[in-house]
Amino acid sequence: QLQLVESGGGLVQPGGSLRLSCAASSGTLDRYNIGWFHQAPGKEREGVSCISSTGGITNYADSVKGRFTILRDNAKKAVYLQMNSLKREDTGIYYCAACNIPTMREFGSRGQGTQVTVSS
Repeated sequence: QLQLVESGGGLVQPGGSLRLSCAASSGTLDRYNIGWFHQAPGKEREGVSCISSTGGITNYADSVKGRFTILRDNAKKAVYLQMNSLKREDTGIYYCAACNIPTMREFGSRGQGTQVTVSS
């Protein structure tokens, strides 16, 4: 069973950058499409981006297009979310999980998440 661990969150000023990492503590990461999901305070979790198992196909929420990039390195067994030009509304907990690329809906288990706070 795939178990995931997120890291890389922190406090950053508006306009800044962060790189989140997702690793598998058990299971085989490279068998799955993997996505990043954002839960803002008081709101439902929503899909941010999803990448295919080989890395050849990606999808992004409109709110992050042109600012965020999802990457994976199957040799390192990791999926990353490069977040640039961060906005206050990007604040929240970010989770990674297996995903459906067209819908960016998650399935299976997710990790504990990593907190991102965008504030001056």
